[in-house]
Amino acid sequence: MKKRRSFVIALVASLMALSFGPSLVAGQEQTTIEIYFPIAVDSPITEILEEYAAAYEAENPGVDIVWSYEGGYPDVKTKLLTTMEGGGDLPELAIMLATDIYDLRNAEAIQPWDSYLSEEVLADFFPAWLANSYYDYDQDGEAELYGIPFQRSTVLLFYNRDLLSEAGLEPPTNWDELATTAQQLTTDERWGILIPNSWPYWVFQPFAIGTGQNIVSESDTEVFFNTEGVISALQFWLDLFQVYKATPEGVQSNWGDAPGLFASGDAAMIVHSTGSLPSVVQNAGFDFGVSGLPGRDGGFYTVTGGGNLYLVAGVDEATAQQAADFVAWLTSPEMAVDWSIRTGYITTRMSGLETEAWQAYIEKVPQAAEAAATIEQAGREFSVQSLAEVRDIFHGYVLRVLGGEISPEEAMAAAQQEADAILSIYGG
Repeated sequence: MKKRRSFVIALVASLMALSFGPSLVAGQEQTTIEIYFPIAVDSPITEILEEYAAAYEAENPGVDIVWSYEGGYPDVKTKLLTTMEGGGDLPELAIMLATDIYDLRNAEAIQPWDSYLSEEVLADFFPAWLANSYYDYDQDGEAELYGIPFQRSTVLLFYNRDLLSEAGLEPPTNWDELATTAQQLTTDERWGILIPNSWPYWVFQPFAIGTGQNIVSESDTEVFFNTEGVISALQFWLDLFQVYKATPEGVQSNWGDAPGLFASGDAAMIVHSTGSLPSVVQNAGFDFGVSGLPGRDGGFYTVTGGGNLYLVAGVDEATAQQAADFVAWLTSPEMAVDWSIRTGYITTRMSGLETEAWQAYIEKVPQAAEAAATIEQAGREFSVQSLAEVRDIFHGYVLRVLGGEISPEEAMAAAQQEADAILSIYGG
């Protein structure tokens, strides 16, 4: 750990040039930058972040970086909004879901980054990560940037290459192959595939996109639930246990267990986050591969996920600039790659894939390169106005379908009607 810390500290001097705006002025008073953060992957997140804080503070003695762990993503959002409503002391920054942008902006809990961000830096972020980072348009018709991509992920299909090889099978490339492969790899001791549904929309979206129909568009007031593609994708999920008997029946809240079950050989394939890659690499005693999810008729598809860095509303300009300088360092190509290697999140900066650290890593862990390649296959994550309400509607009907209470056609027709009623308030 000391060796890595020395490496991180050594990076600071060269990275500080990549700031969003002016650097700290010598002689300024001590400034505290508090950051609410969640933990959503099986990695030593707190230890890594504290290491980063120490490295930054070593070169910036006028800045004190304080990480404040608040639980999961929903907990961070709740803590921020509750503290704001109660008139308490707010942090300067918070890591929250990229999809929370509309709710956070409407609550006036965050402020835009635009005045602190150079076009040169912005141009190096993968466009897919920025898709959920803007709040539509201001009065002048310009999109405002509210989220800086940080711990971002995609949905992956993890598959056991050794089991496929033993069965004389190739990695699946379409729905039929996915279903029949999962069926053939299912035994009394092993499931062919696990698709956890603790967050149904996220693991479901790649299947829908694989039909040519995402459940959302670029609009923040429009959803596409009651469509042929979405209904077909939901029916396919149902068929995996009703027809092919290749996955557990009904609702499966086994998100945290799935990576371990894959690594232990109790599941031949799983649908999960890139954030699970380090733990699978460490624990799997077999060769495995990752990809986007096969589409209905071929191709591979996924969806973006994860959290952005938000600048909290009410932070004064001088402090906001110092917070921006830290964020610039934290999201620089070198640091983004270090974060990716140690957590499984995909690097947010395109130039990061060209660094020596990344090239050395993927030589040892080629699955990381396979995961990073899915950025180009990623559709827009589910994010609309009144997201919590609309998402709960979709989740509820999907789970009812998986539970055998209602057909996909009935469920999506009802979900569409209820979602449209909510979104119509915003002109949707």
